Amino acid sequence: MSFVGTGRARVERAAHRLAQQVRASGATVAVAESLTCGRIASALGAVPHSSDWLHGGVVAYVDEVKFAVLGVTPGPVVSRRCAAEMAEGVAALLDADIGIAVTGVGGPAHEGEDPPGTVFVAVHAHGGTAVEQRHFPGSTDVVLEATVWAALELAYRRLTAGVSDSPTVSPSPSEPSRTRTAPRRGEDRRSRSR
Repeated sequence: MSFVGTGRARVERAAHRLAQQVRASGATVAVAESLTCGRIASALGAVPHSSDWLHGGVVAYVDEVKFAVLGVTPGPVVSRRCAAEMAEGVAALLDADIGIAVTGVGGPAHEGEDPPGTVFVAVHAHGGTAVEQRHFPGSTDVVLEATVWAALELAYRRLTAGVSDSPTVSPSPSEPSRTRTAPRRGEDRRSRSR
């Protein structure tokens, strides 16, 4: 499915749907954004009564902000690990139940070996962190809108999945996604299988 012409409306619907679920659950949300530069927080903030549950956001566009502010382990930032640590870090920093994070390459150029449209979306909720890798083809605007939508959808799925459920994976508009649950910050990562 193409996001051209339908991306903004789809993002608005996803933001409203997530907001309803967040309000019903009594949860709070924080956002850490790299390539989207505040678009997720803006979409959530536009929903009526968002001040009841949206604690805030961090735009961590440069690597040093990811490392110093969010506690991301120095290393590659277009990665599952970075997205997971951003989501966990922003939830802890802003004292929120749910941390949503995105990192990736919006385009138009490659970043290292990663082509434009390579995105990692993470949501920390229910004591675990789900991470999806996506690839969205198209212009930078299309990639950014698709990334915002993917983050809102993953957050909704994580919130409705419950503590013991794995996140349900829905196909992205361009290709199937891959999801894993990362260990929480401080957990012995070596003791986990896979």
